[in-house]
Amino acid sequence: MLLEKYVQQNGEYFSFTRQQASDFAKQVASDFNPIHDEDAKRFCVPGDLLFSYLLTRYGVAQRLSCQFSGMVGAEVELHCAEDSDVITIVDGQNKKYLSFQRSGPSQQDLNVIEPLIQDYVRFSGQNFPHILQPLMQRHNVMINPQRPLVIYESMALEFEFLPSQKVDLSLTASSLSVEGKRGNALLQFSLKENGKLIGSGEKRMILSNLVPYDDVQMTQMVLEYNSRKAVA
Repeated sequence: MLLEKYVQQNGEYFSFTRQQASDFAKQVASDFNPIHDEDAKRFCVPGDLLFSYLLTRYGVAQRLSCQFSGMVGAEVELHCAEDSDVITIVDGQNKKYLSFQRSGPSQQDLNVIEPLIQDYVRFSGQNFPHILQPLMQRHNVMINPQRPLVIYESMALEFEFLPSQKVDLSLTASSLSVEGKRGNALLQFSLKENGKLIGSGEKRMILSNLVPYDDVQMTQMVLEYNSRKAVA
């Protein structure tokens, strides 16, 4: 199973070590966001990993979405509180980290779900610089090189027809809205099966600590990011 080595399961409770979360970010999502480094001071478990865990555990529904409300640290024991069509990830103190909503028919075929997960999360590897850098340049802002912070706000998938085999995922649109030092990025996808459009998806991200765009600093950030990927 794809996620088996990236999660610690103890009955209904689950958690992630720094290494598991960091390995998933780099090996599966191609995501080299510094907050997922094993030794990061402000370390957090990738939102893609939490979303993937839920899809693996509960299957793919016709309509599903998750809203992030907190950053998960390493070794935090979590469990899923289930209430009708809403599933909430909470810790032992009942702190909420994520709300997962699903409706309509669903299916749990891992032969379909795991390739979908891999394609969906792999776009994290393209977020920076391929998608976000042109958007930031267009709006004359950039993430702070000294304190770069990009986190997920929400993810969603919606199917006209539930997939029965591998789904092809393609980016269809991207946008950025800026409010002061905060940016809200939206990535939108098409979902196709054998060339036929069967649904759509999206990811919403929050960019914090925005500063005025600077070509020299951005070029350096891109070089450093690409060098991190090259040696991984």
